Amino acid sequence: MKIAISAESTIDLPKEMLQEFDIHTIPYTIIMNGKEYLDGEIMPEEIFAKVDETKSLPKTSAINETQYEEYFTSLLKDYDGVVHFALSSEISSACQNAMSASEKLKNVYVCDSKSLSTGIALLAIYARKLANDGLSAKEVYEKANARVPKVQASFVLKKLEYLYKGGRCSALSYFGANLLQIRPQIILKDGKMGPYKKYRGNMDKVVVNYCKDTLEEFNTPDLSVGFVTYTTATDEMVRVAKQSLIDRGFKTIYVTKAGGTISSHCGENTLGILYINDNLQED
Repeated sequence: MKIAISAESTIDLPKEMLQEFDIHTIPYTIIMNGKEYLDGEIMPEEIFAKVDETKSLPKTSAINETQYEEYFTSLLKDYDGVVHFALSSEISSACQNAMSASEKLKNVYVCDSKSLSTGIALLAIYARKLANDGLSAKEVYEKANARVPKVQASFVLKKLEYLYKGGRCSALSYFGANLLQIRPQIILKDGKMGPYKKYRGNMDKVVVNYCKDTLEEFNTPDLSVGFVTYTTATDEMVRVAKQSLIDRGFKTIYVTKAGGTISSHCGENTLGILYINDNLQED
């Protein structure tokens, strides 16, 4: 049985990795100054430059039910089934739209990742391995869905401006963070983004402490694969984050840049380490 593994563009994988793992994607839409861009057509650096110029934050548009139905139908022309990993339903209405579309089709399963960015990628890569091993679409969905609660997806960011203006943090938190120059850790819990630990100072040093704290707290990782994902970052931020995963014993470490949709909500100088924290070692 030939199974399509799918996600939205918020999976934040480069084209080379999408091809390597045979993962299909459908793009979100980014709206800036009245102009629409498909996620992937505009890079984070361009988004940040336009925000600096116009003082206006971009908006993102969720994929609708009709778009999903057309997309899934096109995949079913070449595949026997589809397992789709959606951006957390607590973040976007797209997940529900995808589920509604799947109900009209046969052998299409939508997994609410309860995550974002390469937290979704971890599940999709696992699903691809299962599909390659000959499991049915339903079996792939069930096994991947069981790991959803164990995805450790968090990041640390320099400023709360983008999350605040996008309605994802309170005015009080925003004011306090700016006043005290706090660099907050944002964590995904039950599919929702929320503040966790707070750091101060130089972002290079902040990343060191963030990675140390994260690996100590979420300390039963599946060491087969981990991600360092960022919007923009200094070379040192990326280096120390990757080194932290190397030191912990991760076998494969991918360093990726966030796409336009995720960058639009997180802003510049945002970096996270992501892995599945269930100690399941896959050969």
